[in-house]
This record gives sequence, structure tokens and C-alpha cells, in this order.
Amino acid sequence: MLRLLALCLVPLSAFAQPVVLLFPAVGTTARVTLSGRVLKNGPSGGSSTLSRNLRRLTTSNWEGAEVDVRFHQQQAVVRSGHDGNFAVTFSAAGHPFPQGLQTAEAAVKGAEPGRATVDVMDAQAPFFVVSDFDDTLAVTNVTERRRFVENVLAKDELTQAVVPGMAAFYACLRDRPHKPVFALVSGSPVQYTARISRFLQLHDFPVFGLYLRDLGPSTLSDYKQPVIRSLLEAVPGPVVLVGDSGEKDPEVYAQLRAEFPERVKAIFIRKAGRAEDPSRFEGMTLFDDPKQAASRAVAQGLIEARCAERVPSPRDGGAP
Repeated sequence: MLRLLALCLVPLSAFAQPVVLLFPAVGTTARVTLSGRVLKNGPSGGSSTLSRNLRRLTTSNWEGAEVDVRFHQQQAVVRSGHDGNFAVTFSAAGHPFPQGLQTAEAAVKGAEPGRATVDVMDAQAPFFVVSDFDDTLAVTNVTERRRFVENVLAKDELTQAVVPGMAAFYACLRDRPHKPVFALVSGSPVQYTARISRFLQLHDFPVFGLYLRDLGPSTLSDYKQPVIRSLLEAVPGPVVLVGDSGEKDPEVYAQLRAEFPERVKAIFIRKAGRAEDPSRFEGMTLFDDPKQAASRAVAQGLIEARCAERVPSPRDGGAP
């Protein structure tokens, strides 16, 4: 419905040259998978936040574009699919990829190229983190339709509110000699990749690989499970899952824990509505204050007590 409305409101003249979206990713020293989308009419600037967001959501995809993808002195050429999407996997081939933050590039002739950060996980990292976005890191009010639409369409990375204390909690999860990587698996649309990346950077979150939703009939439900399963196949070791109670994160994470009981190390769920039924959160940490989550993470051996002490609590005005 929103897409149809936007198509009526935004003329084709509002769009600029084609653009390549390359999504930030996580990987290992042995393998890195990169994905992205080619937009035939990349959105130009707009006079208002609403118009910019509508243009993001209504850009047309470029099918059959020849995409030149490069990562760490390797190159692959692929063609974009009917939805403009493309993906390529690079193998280290005897020379491990360097650990830490790397850069990947994707180019199409006649289009603005894409660049993205790839976080290559330390082989000795004790776990990696999979996180939700809406109402877990950013205040989106998914359970309140009017406020949700306002946050999606009328807000941007500068005006959308952050969940207080979550960046500090994540910084503690990251604060280890062998640093874990962070993957954000969210129902937010792939067209919001740049907006979400800037939001995370603005609020001092660790660098995330972004695995956002490709809007369509096949992703109306159960879209997170396949993505997280793929991440569990690609990234070895235990995983820490973080989400919120507003939608189906508890049920999704419980399902994955049942499928991968040896892999799911801990589950943290932020209270964001629909938290009355305790059976939804069995074996999980349900919290409304990130300081509570940090304290529980100390008990589980996930973070250091010295770092947890610095996680602010909204209850005391943000002071540690």
C-alpha cells in the first residue's frame, strides 16, 4: 500500500543515476559472502525526510546488470537477478583473509559504485552476535501502527530515537581480546541500508553486517530464520541473539535454539510490548534496562564486570 502511494507521489524526474548498493557483511578468514542490489534509478535528494524515504522505497531494480565485485585482491563478475540482487562468495584459497574491518567494492558501468565494510571475525572469538534493529536498537514503535509509520517514513538517521544504553551494552560484548562480529538481521527494507548504517555510526554502535529484508510476498513472515541459519553456517562458534518482545523475536530465537542447541549461547529480549506471557521468554533474559542485560551477561561470562559498570541506566538519568 505504501509503495503504491509513493509511486503516485514521486515523479520519475525525482530520480538520479543508477546506483549499486553493497551491503556491509561479516565473514571469516576462510570465506566472505557479499551481496547487494543494483538500482536502475538511484534516489536523489529530496526536500523533506518523507520524500527522501519514499524515493528510497520506490526505486526500480536493474535486472541483468554486470556487477564487478572486489574483495581483498580477488574479483568476481556476476549478473543481477530480476530483483536487482546479486551475491558472490570469496574463498581465501590458502591465504587467510585479514581479521578485522576490511573494504569491499562493487561496480556497474554507468552506475554509482558501492563500497561496504566487511568485518572478518577473529578465529578465536568466543561468540558472534545477531541482533534485531527496530525497538531493539532504534525506537520504532512497531506495535503502534501510527507511530511506526511515522518513524519509518517521517524520521531519518538524525531524528529517529535510539534505545538508551544499548550501544554501551554492545560495546561491552565487543570489548574482548578476540573481538566478535555483529550481524543485524532486521525487517527494515534493504533500501534503508545507508540510513541504518549512518544511524549505527552516529550512536557509536559497533560495525554491523546488515542483512535487511527484501520486501515482497515471500518475506511477509519467517524471513529471519533463513538468514540466521545461513549466518550460522558461514560463521563458526556460539551465537548471542538479541531482539525485542514487540513482534516475534522470542519465537524466532526459540526456534533457532531448538534447531541449534549447541550454538545458541544466550538470548536477550528487550521489553517493547507483548511481554505479559512469561512462556514466550523461557530460558531468555528479558530486560527493560540495558544495565540489567549487562549484569546478566557478566553472570554468563559474556562481558567483563568492569565494562558492565559503565553501561548507563535510563532509570537514573543515564548515569552509569
